[in-house]
Amino acid sequence: MSEELNNEKEYGSSLALLDALGIGPVWVRRDLAVEQAVEEAVAAEEAPAAVAEMRQDASVSAPAPAVAAPRPAFAVSDASAAAAPPVARPVPAMPSPPPRAPAHRSAPPEDDGGPPAWLDEMDFAASMEPLVLPHDDEEGSAPAAVDPMIARIAAMEWPQLKESVADCRRCGLCNGRKNTVFGVGDEKAKWLFIGEGPGRNEDMQGEPFVGPAGKLLDNMLAAMDLKRGDNAYIANIVKCRPTDDNGRDRPPSPQEVSACLPYLQRQIALIQPTVLVALGKTAAISLLGLDPSTPVSKLRGTVHRYQELPLVVTYHPAYLLRTLGDKSKSWADLCLAMTAFQRQPVQ
Repeated sequence: MSEELNNEKEYGSSLALLDALGIGPVWVRRDLAVEQAVEEAVAAEEAPAAVAEMRQDASVSAPAPAVAAPRPAFAVSDASAAAAPPVARPVPAMPSPPPRAPAHRSAPPEDDGGPPAWLDEMDFAASMEPLVLPHDDEEGSAPAAVDPMIARIAAMEWPQLKESVADCRRCGLCNGRKNTVFGVGDEKAKWLFIGEGPGRNEDMQGEPFVGPAGKLLDNMLAAMDLKRGDNAYIANIVKCRPTDDNGRDRPPSPQEVSACLPYLQRQIALIQPTVLVALGKTAAISLLGLDPSTPVSKLRGTVHRYQELPLVVTYHPAYLLRTLGDKSKSWADLCLAMTAFQRQPVQ
């Protein structure tokens, strides 16, 4: 550039001249670079006459810079360009670029206080599906098997019932018995005493509660103004003697109780007693349908119900012979039974 142009006060450099002409560096979006460059070229051609004259004066003293073609929008000027302050100039209106299809973005979910989104993905229909148990009358479901012998026992009278017990083979106890022990007493009694099963003496004589335990039971009946065969009936849960491998007495198993219980149930139906007294644990849990681990101490002192009949639980006479201190507790149980008997309606 010539000495004269360098000494010019208003246009001291080529950058200042370019800025004055409105063609200085401009940083715009790349997609608008072509349109802006065209607009700048048009604006440069339509510059005021005074600016055109200054361009002519400058061209005389120095060779004109290459400004015929617009500078690229992304070109970077020299270090002096950063020091020179930009000159404000009007930006011509440019045509709007064609609209672009926005990228598909899912809007962030709004927190409305409801359940989290992952909760909807859980299959509650499968996890909460109710369990449906088939009815007996549904197709493909077999009804529970019914023992026809139980129905026949429930229709027997005393003679047929006694004969059926004498010939019974419903469980394995029949293999070791000498006699079946049907029961003894008043067949229209108001009091029914039920024990566990026959022991050795009972198996030999065919009668319940004989020997020392039987004598103690007779004393208990006498204290209640009762006696064997007079307004009292005595029976057992099972009709045959249960023994272990060594021949000693044992409690009957649940299967043995289930096989023999229909006979006792028919006896109760024929006698129609007013009060039942369960002598010992086996009799109590069998009549009440309780867990075998239930102790007698938890059943005492309460009037239970067996088919709407009052039932009182006390200790077995054989147990009282071994534990004499509990005789007073057994007497308290018998007093409770007598109170329940008095409260029953007169038949």
